[in-house]
Amino acid sequence: MPDAFTTRVLNVTTGSAEKVFDLTDDIQSFLSEAAAGRDGLLNVFVPHATAGIAILETGAGSDNDLLAALHTLLPADDRWQHRHGSPGHGRDHVLPALVPPHATLPVVGGRLELGTWQSVCLVDTNRDNPERKVRLTFLAGS
Repeated sequence: MPDAFTTRVLNVTTGSAEKVFDLTDDIQSFLSEAAAGRDGLLNVFVPHATAGIAILETGAGSDNDLLAALHTLLPADDRWQHRHGSPGHGRDHVLPALVPPHATLPVVGGRLELGTWQSVCLVDTNRDNPERKVRLTFLAGS
């Protein structure tokens, strides 16, 4: 099947602050080309040991609430055995266990099938690495 599997890497600059970065528009741009009206699955993967992918509402405070919850669950202090980088950086290496580095989502008619308020976001608490890669892979249905 030609073009059944298409991939692209997004380069994302998250900066020096903790960030929830909305990828939804970039993903839909990719799907406009890669899916071309077809159904299938989209895999979103961040190949970093200190970032994750989350599906959540953005712009109404949920993105900041997520960062606040992560601060509560994973404080940036000296309790972590993994100690290189900024103080508390070890917590960034635990983040992918709570916010996984991947998501697989349905694509219907070439469009990402999300709920009304859902967005696909990169979650990055690592202030030591402001440059991230996000791999998008579309697998067309048969």
